Formats: sequence, structure tokens, C-alpha cells
Amino acid sequence: MLIDAPATRNAMSREMVRQLIEALSDFHQDKSVRALILTSGSSTFCSGVNLKEWQSQTQELDAIEQWQQVASELQDLIEAMLRLPKPIIAAVDGPALGFGLAMVLASDLVVTSSRAEFEVPSSRLGLVSGLTAPLAAFRLGASAAARLVIGGQRIDAQHAMQIGLSHRLVPSEHIWAAAHEWASKIAESSAESIQLSKRLLNEMVGESLLMNLSSGAAVLATACSTEAAVEGLDAFVGKRPPKFP
Repeated sequence: MLIDAPATRNAMSREMVRQLIEALSDFHQDKSVRALILTSGSSTFCSGVNLKEWQSQTQELDAIEQWQQVASELQDLIEAMLRLPKPIIAAVDGPALGFGLAMVLASDLVVTSSRAEFEVPSSRLGLVSGLTAPLAAFRLGASAAARLVIGGQRIDAQHAMQIGLSHRLVPSEHIWAAAHEWASKIAESSAESIQLSKRLLNEMVGESLLMNLSSGAAVLATACSTEAAVEGLDAFVGKRPPKFP
């Protein structure tokens, strides 16, 4: 699966989210597919959601309902990744910010190059990373999640390896080959065993994760309707520092 919107640094529009959900549904049914590789077609893996698109929604009369719908769509994508019975390998060859990091955390295996960086900049925009936070706590633990979500820490590829966010670090020119090699190795195993193992990890070990994602989506939608979010999005589009109330 390819994230390919270089003009916006691969920021996820609502249409892109829908397309990925549809692709996951197709792969779910295709028995010939044993593993998926999620990567990008440019130097940025994903810069998060498309904030210019979000900013335009603050002017809508039904803005609250729109935010709830947006949050629900983002949650649907993350849950589709978690529920897919086939492993997802994220091949990260550049920055993965905000919701981009959420998609990496929703993947089962992560290959990075030295160009990979991870950050959650939402609080600087008056927003809340309601989906990234529970995923980070599940994958990395509460301490690392706090440094990312509250502390705004930017993590490089070496640090990502140390905290378990990345599982393999390779040169940039080898990242696709490394991800493909891992997918080929998975294909040698029993499909049923892999499926049950993924379900064990995501649904049983992380039994509260789906509930926490629902709570996070609700907080995300609520935060988007605040004065701070309106100011943060306006400042982003206007390329100026925000002045929070």
C-alpha cells in the first residue's frame, strides 16, 4: 500500500483515508496476499492529516458533526489495520508525524532507514492525538507515549530502535528490499498461525486497545471544536505562530 501525495508531504486527506480502508478490505479477501507493506512514494512517510482540509471544516455550520465523522473515519482505518488478519509491515524512509505515526504503530512490523523521524506535534496546533496516544501506550508503554504525546519529543531512527518503535534499521536504498524480505519470510509460515498470532497480540494482549481508540476518537473530535484548535489550524494555514486563548 502506497501513501502518495507528495504535494502535501503525504498528509492524509479524507479521500486517502477512505481509499486505504477500501484497499484493506480488498486485501482481507485476497487469499494470495500473505503480508502487506505500507510505504510512501516520497521523502516523507506521512506528515499527518491534511490540516488545510481540516481548517476548511471549521467554517461549516455542522462543524461538530463533521469532526465526529472525521474522527470516526480515522478510527476505522486504524481498526482495519489492526483487524486485518495479515501482517502489515511499515517501511518508513522519512518523517512519520501525528497520524502518520499512528499508522506506523498500527502496523505489526516496522523497518526504518536513518531518515525516519517520529513526532506528535498536535498540542502545538491546539489538537489532541486521540488515536496516536493509545497506540503508543500499547506498543511502547506509558512513559514513551507521554514523551511523544505530551512532551512533543522527536525521535530519530536510532532512538526508535531502542524503544521498540522500529524493529529493523537499514540504509535508505535497502528499505523496500528489507520489507519485502520480511514479507517473503512470513509467506513461508502457516497463514492460519500468523492470523491467530496477530489476533492474540492485538485483541487479547491489548484487550482494551479498541475501547481506548473509541475514547481517543471522541476526545479528538471534541478538541477540534475548541477555540484553541480553530486558532491552531488558522495559524498553520496562515504560516504564523498560534496565539492560543
